[in-house]
Amino acid sequence: MTDGAWTTSGTHDGELDREVLTSGGTVRWARFGPEDAPPVVLLHGTPFSSYVWRGPAAALAQEFRVHLWDMPGYGASEMRTGQDVTLASQARVFTELLDHWGLAEPAVAAHDFGGCVALRAHLLHGARYSRLALVDPVALAPWGSATYRLLGAHAEVFGELPPALHEALVRAYLSSASHHGLPAHTLDRLAAPWCTEEGRAAFYRQIEQNDQRFTDEIQGRYGELALPVLLCWGAEDTWIPPEKGRELAALIPGCTLLPIEEAGHLVQEDAPAELTAALGAFLRTAS
Repeated sequence: MTDGAWTTSGTHDGELDREVLTSGGTVRWARFGPEDAPPVVLLHGTPFSSYVWRGPAAALAQEFRVHLWDMPGYGASEMRTGQDVTLASQARVFTELLDHWGLAEPAVAAHDFGGCVALRAHLLHGARYSRLALVDPVALAPWGSATYRLLGAHAEVFGELPPALHEALVRAYLSSASHHGLPAHTLDRLAAPWCTEEGRAAFYRQIEQNDQRFTDEIQGRYGELALPVLLCWGAEDTWIPPEKGRELAALIPGCTLLPIEEAGHLVQEDAPAELTAALGAFLRTAS
């Protein structure tokens, strides 16, 4: 038996049909794939949503019980004034979700900021995983592009942009994460949550609230990771250069580093087949 929303082409359409109240706000989520299959949880990064995982998720759901969710302040989940959307809060929320789902030790695949969220939940909150795949994660200092730092330092100013200028900024920023460029329908879907009245404020809020201290708190503990770790990295990533992947892999015992050719930071969009194949092989391997 499966659940979740599927298109006629057999791919998950990115719709999150369930919700739960967490300490960070209401989270929208979906679960699909065989009920008795091994569980896998997918974490998105910023400024994205679980929609970026739709391709790999659909393929993995043929043999795994896939869990997708939008972090508070992102995508279809709650966005509100005064909301705590820091990486510290997201890690607490993720730990709560694992409990809500009844997952004692799932496999986890995490992209971008999702990597930091998964690492913090494991190292600081005791969340347990059977194995961990990290895809171009935010994990090592220094991080944050010049654009990211500019937006975070002047969030109140950028928050006053007229809607059309704000949308143009968001679309340009999202597009820069892809090596090949995003198809129009994909860019539309990723940009849409940030272009509502609530979304415009939420876009700058999440940048303003996050800084390097959230990785500084755990960076010295990566040597404690005692589970299988796969580190995938887009060879053409201009947001977080591949050298960071080599640096991170050297800090994690037994870590496997896999460059993904012809992919930028948004590997799920640039090389979905290659990434899905790598994740599937990793998840099938016995511990």
